[in-house]
Amino acid sequence: MSKSLKQYSLLIWISLILILGFMAVLATSYLVSKDALRRGLSENMLPITGDNIYSEIQKDILRPVFVSAQMANDTFVRDWILDGEQDGAQISRYLKEIKLKNNAISSFFVSDVTRNYYYPDGLLKSVSETEVRDQWFFRVKNLKAAYETNVDIDMANQDSMTIFTNYRVLDYNGKFLGVVGIGLTLNTMKHLIDTYQSRFQRKIYFVDKKGNLVLSGSSFKQKKVNISTLPGLDQIAKQILANTKNESLHLEYSLDNESIYLNSRFIPELGWHLLVEQNLESELKPLQKLLLVNAAIGFGITIAVLLIVLFSVRRYQNRIEKSAATDPLTKLLNRQAFDFVFQQAILDSERSRQTLCVALMDIDHFKKINDKHGHLVGDHVLREIAAISRRSLRESDVICRWGGEEFLLLLKNCSLEKATSIAENLRSTIAANDFSRTTDLTKGRLSLTVSMGVAECKAQESEDSVFERADVALYQAKENGRNSVYFAE
Repeated sequence: MSKSLKQYSLLIWISLILILGFMAVLATSYLVSKDALRRGLSENMLPITGDNIYSEIQKDILRPVFVSAQMANDTFVRDWILDGEQDGAQISRYLKEIKLKNNAISSFFVSDVTRNYYYPDGLLKSVSETEVRDQWFFRVKNLKAAYETNVDIDMANQDSMTIFTNYRVLDYNGKFLGVVGIGLTLNTMKHLIDTYQSRFQRKIYFVDKKGNLVLSGSSFKQKKVNISTLPGLDQIAKQILANTKNESLHLEYSLDNESIYLNSRFIPELGWHLLVEQNLESELKPLQKLLLVNAAIGFGITIAVLLIVLFSVRRYQNRIEKSAATDPLTKLLNRQAFDFVFQQAILDSERSRQTLCVALMDIDHFKKINDKHGHLVGDHVLREIAAISRRSLRESDVICRWGGEEFLLLLKNCSLEKATSIAENLRSTIAANDFSRTTDLTKGRLSLTVSMGVAECKAQESEDSVFERADVALYQAKENGRNSVYFAE
């Protein structure tokens, strides 16, 4: 593993943990939301939708039942029949008023006494037991129930498909007198179903007690089918048809690898089962879209956080590395960092066959400066000498703080003569400098001198050996009056 990769291994692991954790939270949230949506759809949304639709049906579809019931129990109708059906215009006016007030497509009365079929425009025909199209009347006559809801063609309206409510009329003693009712066109009812489906965003249709489709919206492609033969619905058809109470039944079936939730309710007034369906996948689409948006936002935030952490770690690491390699007072390399630089310089010198020199510099009588002016002035002097040295040396040269008041110079591609000249120039610059100019800590001029020892690195010479020779040369400069530069042979 490379050094760079090692440095960032912890950050990489943290990043992976954050990303995996975020993905786990996201997946868990999706599964929990999906389960909650599934239960809500099955236990709340569809039943509520079914109840709402049932309420709408009572207002729109069941209204003909209530109107027909009122007609069957109207004393005018009973008395008109019992009086011998003498004035046909009276019943026609009555039927016309019923039709107009209730916005029906048809209204009718068929007498069991005369077998006459009356409608708003008068007498339509006479019904006969031998006529196929009249069988409905004789079926209703023998009904045990008070009425039936039937989908049939309407002869009075150009044979258009109509939903009829056929209500039995009885006299005051319970004797069968005939059938009254009104009708709504199937297209009108389909429009109502389409309106329900659009409003509630559900698939809505009706089947009779045998499971035959009797009413659906325009989106339902199969028209004359039985739910027992439809894929998916055949799994639960028996359960649907077995529910003959006006209570919600929650069911589920699979179709094309998708889960379909169904709410079934029997409507006794119609004798039909109301079925409300919802595809779970369509309900999940907004959730999936929200999930993607959250994922994008979360991923963006995660990346931003990781970049901030990376930048902070990198910056902090640089500060640590710089702090570890730099003297905090003078901002020069410290002794540990210089060892690495020196080893690299030795290798470069051997490859390029260029000379390499070192110069050890010591501030003369530095202790006296600290004692006389204080340690703050002493620190100021050290910082100033570091700054002067940086300005005086070449760009390729390296300077470090070697000890308390000692500095070490590494002079690359430099002969012993040239190195001695550079050192002498630095010594004279320091000797001529007034250190009080850049501080308010002293009053009057503050001058000082340095002593330096220079040595040239020999082939195959160890680090300790070259530094020792430079130290010997420095000792000679101090022994001979200081403020001087000596070099080692």
